[in-house]
Amino acid sequence: MRRSTYGFCQGGAVTAPAGIAVTRRPSERARSICLWGHRCFTLCKERLGSTSLPRLVVVSNRVSLPDAVGKGTAGGLAVALREAFHAYQGLWFGWSGKVAAPPASQPRIVDKGNVQYVLMDLTSLDRQEYYNGFANRALWPTMHYRVGLSDFSRTDYAGYLRVNRAFAMALAKLVSPSDLVWVHDYHLIPLAAELRALGLTNRIGYFHHIPWPAPEVLGTLPGSTDLLRAIMDFDLVGVQTERDADNLQRGLMQELGATPQKVDVLDAGRKSTRVRSFPIGIDVTNFQLVASRLRLSRIVSQTIAALGSRKLIIGVDRLDYSKGIRERMEAYERFLVNNPDQQGRVTYLQIAPTSRGEVPEYETLSRAVNETLGRINGSLGEPGWVPIQYVTSAYPRSLLAALYRLAHVALVTPMRDGMNLVAKEYVAAQNPTDPGVLILSKFAGAAQQLTGALIVNPNDKLEVAEAIRDALQMSRQERVTRWQSMIGPLRDHDVSWWAAAFLRELAAHQSEASRQKSLTSDRLRVVQAEKRAPPQGRKRIAGQTEMLLPVEGKQAPRGKRQHDPDPPQPSVAKIARNRSS
Repeated sequence: MRRSTYGFCQGGAVTAPAGIAVTRRPSERARSICLWGHRCFTLCKERLGSTSLPRLVVVSNRVSLPDAVGKGTAGGLAVALREAFHAYQGLWFGWSGKVAAPPASQPRIVDKGNVQYVLMDLTSLDRQEYYNGFANRALWPTMHYRVGLSDFSRTDYAGYLRVNRAFAMALAKLVSPSDLVWVHDYHLIPLAAELRALGLTNRIGYFHHIPWPAPEVLGTLPGSTDLLRAIMDFDLVGVQTERDADNLQRGLMQELGATPQKVDVLDAGRKSTRVRSFPIGIDVTNFQLVASRLRLSRIVSQTIAALGSRKLIIGVDRLDYSKGIRERMEAYERFLVNNPDQQGRVTYLQIAPTSRGEVPEYETLSRAVNETLGRINGSLGEPGWVPIQYVTSAYPRSLLAALYRLAHVALVTPMRDGMNLVAKEYVAAQNPTDPGVLILSKFAGAAQQLTGALIVNPNDKLEVAEAIRDALQMSRQERVTRWQSMIGPLRDHDVSWWAAAFLRELAAHQSEASRQKSLTSDRLRVVQAEKRAPPQGRKRIAGQTEMLLPVEGKQAPRGKRQHDPDPPQPSVAKIARNRSS
């Protein structure tokens, strides 16, 4: 049975159409709307032609395969897409994370409840060129404005394109005409172009989870113009912030000569795409519930005992140069030097799981962070007090929620970040009557929403140091006021909103390019039919385009011929009606 997060409403009461179960009570905000954004089931039925929802096909670099009890990986994309799969039957396609030589000729398919997981292995060469190479040594640093760290290789770029082509060839065999295809992140920018080349006319959306840089920055990367052309093969492109959307739109206009049409829609040649911001959220209600149940695990108990009367400052980041961990430590050092009375009265806990160890830049970063950590602890530490506690283990969300709730201050100061869900999780985890203070980088996408945080420039160590001082001295009344200004927007734009908003837009609007293609195909068909038909078979109808009519009792030609253009894409409504019949 298919599940819907919000259900459908009729007369203000949420009801579920046949075959769709409402899994939880909707919020007041969502109670009057359905998943498609309409206020009654009748409109939804008109939109789809039946009560059936199209199947959702998600494509990402890695697939989060649930374990034996049905639980997938706790973080990031897996948590976000869980909500989308509540509403749709689905298929999740991507790399298994395994390297095989040679890989299996066919992907491995695992059925888990409402979702099919389709797993592709890579060769060692694929992994080196596609993942470690172009994606993470060229694209990632450029997207995060670290042009000096970008290392472009034409061999790696060829591998990046090769793996996307292989993914497309495997995926095309699994996609039905009515499926919605949702592609995720920078590893897979060329995928829609490869799918289109194989003849797929489905609605294909793309969500870019990391920052989209200014055209002047992206333009430093060889091959960036080809990537922009590939973007035009998506019907809908989602980014985290309005700044990202503006950067992408300017890039398409400057590099491809794209012209704005309707709001958020750009045309380039015969292609058209819509670019919009959809800030990703978290499951606020669930995270608040987990944080409020402060389970005294061994780690939490040890943390409480070690703190004593000290206040806790926390930072949680994957070890990456975009997160600004070393710069954050130096800002904390500046705070301790400028406020010697705070030495021994506060502890900074930095959780930084290692990642991408095979990439040389990350090995260099790890050494730099450890050197900074040792210097600060060695110069300012005392018997019984270490200024910075540094942990490289990955902790489950339940444990992180408990640590967030203990912390008086959260330091979320990336040098550049698409959104940063740690900032949102910290806010959600707080005690409403005695919340902590969020210090947030102005270059994180979350700063656009969490205006109640202390917003800082992470490059200015003095500014960050002063923000730490202000946060520790802030009155409870001001902390509560700031927290209340942030928790509302988090609830309004949670992960359910994010998934529903993107998929509603993708399902509801066929791209201008697809519509134009349908119109052009119709016109070409008429012209070709006129050329094939004898003169007596032509008839002008009410001043409209001449249509080919039956001649001498014979039926007009139907169906696709080798010399005919592709027929227009059938609408979701028509497919749904055909299935229901």
